[in-house]
Amino acid sequence: MSQPAWLEKLFTTIDAKDAVAFADFLTDDAVFRFGNGAPARGRDEVREAVAQFFAGVKSLQHTVHESWTVPGAVVMHGEVTYTRHTGSRLSVPFANILKLDGTRVREYLVFADASQLWS
Repeated sequence: MSQPAWLEKLFTTIDAKDAVAFADFLTDDAVFRFGNGAPARGRDEVREAVAQFFAGVKSLQHTVHESWTVPGAVVMHGEVTYTRHTGSRLSVPFANILKLDGTRVREYLVFADASQLWS
C-alpha cells in the first residue's frame, strides 16, 4: 500500500531535527510516546520533548521500509541511525503508529530500543 504524501515530509523534518516543523504535523492535543517513556501531551509539550531529544544527538536518519494506511492511522517500520555527538553511530529498527485526526497526528507512538544511545 502506498504511503501518504506527507509521510516523507514528516521524516525529512525529523531528520532535520526541526522540532517546530515537526509540531506542525500534530493536533493541538497530540500525545507522543517514545518507547516506554512517559507520554508528552499537547503540541507544545511534544515539541519541547522532541527538541530535547534532538539536542541529545548530532543527527538522525530514518529509512521507512514499509507503511500501511488504514482509516485513521498509519503504521510503518524501518531503521533509524543515530549519530552521537562523539561521531559514533547506532542503528536500530523502529515501528511507529500514527493515529490521525484528518491529516494531523493525534497520537504518535514510537517503538524503538534506543537504550544503547547514551551508554
